[in-house]
Amino acid sequence: MTSTSEIRLRHLGKSFTEGRRQHRVLDDVSADFGRGETIAVRGRSGSGKSTLLNLIGGIDVPDTGRIIVAGIDLTGLTERDRTLFRREHIGFVYQAFNLVPTLNVADNIRLVLELNRVAARESQQRVEELLGAVGLADRADSYPDVLSGGEQQRVAIARALCHEPAVVLADEPTGNLDDATAEVVLALLDRLVRERGGTMLIATHSARVASVCDRAIEIHGGKLEPLGMDVENQ
Repeated sequence: MTSTSEIRLRHLGKSFTEGRRQHRVLDDVSADFGRGETIAVRGRSGSGKSTLLNLIGGIDVPDTGRIIVAGIDLTGLTERDRTLFRREHIGFVYQAFNLVPTLNVADNIRLVLELNRVAARESQQRVEELLGAVGLADRADSYPDVLSGGEQQRVAIARALCHEPAVVLADEPTGNLDDATAEVVLALLDRLVRERGGTMLIATHSARVASVCDRAIEIHGGKLEPLGMDVENQ
């Protein structure tokens, strides 16, 4: 890990309307996440973990403040430019695997590379490399419906990393897996991201997931607070 910040949040604010009242999810949040660092984002359901990831990924926009990722100020971008930024710089891993059911394993990964206009030969090399890295070299022609949950999540990890993103955002990445499979998938995700020097934020309720991270933060009352790594499940 280096001291260079890959993600900078400055006076970030975000609210949602619930009935007749405003619910302030993030309140004047400033933070830095270093290049190559892995951070667990914890907090109770509805505390704003997914909102924070969506803001950093350019899916959502803040009410106030600035978000700078990989040297780019997202708050100054149009929706189209945020989409292009996200496609190039961000890798997503979700609790729901979100694979395209009509595409086989290789094509689920290749789709991201095609969107980034990676040449066909290089694309094929990356697909083969990533499938080998996640232990699915023999499943390239299989479709998602014949894969186990752990296999689907490994495909999702390969897809998230195939375009060599600066930042990986993982939202409860082991939430749909049994404990034994979750251990394997978590170790794989952690190893592959670190090997590639990416910055990763993992939104999680799990103390086990948080334990593999460099540090943990908690969203509480709209603020980000440092969190000890021995805290029980939130």
